[in-house]
Amino acid sequence: MDKATDERWMRMALEVARSKGSDPSTSPLGCVIVRDGQVLAAERNQTHELPDATAHAEMMAIRRACESLGDLELRNATLYSTLQPCGMCTMASIWSKVGRVVYGAGRDDVHPMYFEARHVDTLSFIAKAYRDDIVIEGGCLAEECATLYYGPDADLPEEEQANL
Repeated sequence: MDKATDERWMRMALEVARSKGSDPSTSPLGCVIVRDGQVLAAERNQTHELPDATAHAEMMAIRRACESLGDLELRNATLYSTLQPCGMCTMASIWSKVGRVVYGAGRDDVHPMYFEARHVDTLSFIAKAYRDDIVIEGGCLAEECATLYYGPDADLPEEEQANL
C-alpha cells in the first residue's frame, strides 16, 4: 500500500475512535479493516459499554468483518488501528489471517498504562513464532493518533491506570 492510502484509512480509524468522545481515560481506540478498497468493519473500543474485557476495537472489528463475510479468514485484508495492538489483538489478527496490520501510535508514544505492565515485545514474538506472511507496520499518523491517549510522561493516579 502507498502512504496516502494508509493515511486515508487511518483517518477513518481516528474518526471511529472519536465517535463516542476522545477522553484518554476511556481508551478511545479505533480500528478499520479494509480489503480491496472496501471497508469490512470499523469499530471502537467497547470494553466498558458491553462490559467485556475482550471488546477492544481490533477484536470487535475482526468479529464484524468475519460476520459480514461469513468467513473466519480475512486473507489479504489490512487492519488499521490507532494504537499498537496488544498481544490479544495481535494474536486475533494472526488467527483471522489478516494480511497486514498498520497502527498509528506505538508503545513509546503513549502512557505505559495502555500496554502490558511487564514489557513483552508481542510484535517480535509473533513475527518469529507465527505466520511469516503477515506484515506489521507502525507509525502511520502516529502523532495525531497519540493525541487520543495520555502522553508517555503523564502523571496519573494509580487508580486511573488500567493495567495495574
